[in-house]
Amino acid sequence: MFKPLLLAALMAVALPATAQDHSRTERVQFARGASSATLHGNIHGYDTVDYVLAARGGQTLNVRLQPTNASAYFNVTKQGADEALFVGSTSGDRFSGRLPSSGDYVVRVYLMRNAARRDEHANYSLTIGVR
Repeated sequence: MFKPLLLAALMAVALPATAQDHSRTERVQFARGASSATLHGNIHGYDTVDYVLAARGGQTLNVRLQPTNASAYFNVTKQGADEALFVGSTSGDRFSGRLPSSGDYVVRVYLMRNAARRDEHANYSLTIGVR
């Protein structure tokens, strides 16, 4: 008799945490003949958005973030790598760098923990280009 009640109570506690996760992944495709794209989005609290794009080693990746909240940043990593190529919270709102190898790269937009804890939001414009 108590097991169903315990299970229901545990599920009620677990559901809000799952429902609050609004992280998403989007594949970046440039228009035919274009080498860059400007994307618009928003994040809220602990949300993240991962923009994934394919690039070749030796190409230069350029990224610029223009957020409405000063606590919004982006990181750049090679998909599956442990170490970031760029950390926005320590390096700013622009990245330009030669890519070490071919594959998928991830540009993750996020709010710093202090802003996420306060449940703040940010609208942003993100320009990604590869040359």
